[in-house]
Amino acid sequence: MAAALPGLALALLCLLQAGAQVPVQPDLDTGKLPGVPVQNQFAGMWHVTAIASNCSVFLKMKDGMKSSMAIISFMPEGDLAIKLVWPLLDKCQKFDLLFQQSGQAGHYVGAQEKRDLHVMDTDYSHYAVLHEAQHSETEPSTALQLLTREQDVSPQLLQKFKELIPTMGLTEDMLAILPKSADQCTRDIS
Repeated sequence: MAAALPGLALALLCLLQAGAQVPVQPDLDTGKLPGVPVQNQFAGMWHVTAIASNCSVFLKMKDGMKSSMAIISFMPEGDLAIKLVWPLLDKCQKFDLLFQQSGQAGHYVGAQEKRDLHVMDTDYSHYAVLHEAQHSETEPSTALQLLTREQDVSPQLLQKFKELIPTMGLTEDMLAILPKSADQCTRDIS
């Protein structure tokens, strides 16, 4: 299992083929403005409740994965930071990710790897859809992630997410609807 952990990080962060245009949330509110109500901010705690990806590592592991927790925050210079806690069989695995501003609101680039992250859609208080593209020479990949503020996901929201999958060059057999995870990892998110 320990050998799979670096692959898990890759699987969680796979993205779309180069050259395609990925839509972004218009005027993404990062919550940096004074007086912006919390329910209108993208930052905060989210649950990763569904993922569709063509990443080979993800496809091998998807049936055993559970919902993870993510805390999204923005650095003073506008970069996006994500703290992920992923429940594994015997422990909670933490990942700290940093994405730099690309110059377009809602589009970020991986600080260490060749990755693009797009915030495609969000209503801020219930869901967000993220698109990630990994531009690897050995295995370029795409991932679409559904984040929700609660672990429960409505059938309507899940249907909306499923409708996006083919538009990103993915198929429904690449989809994992992640079951709820126990709260054993909540203390590890801070």
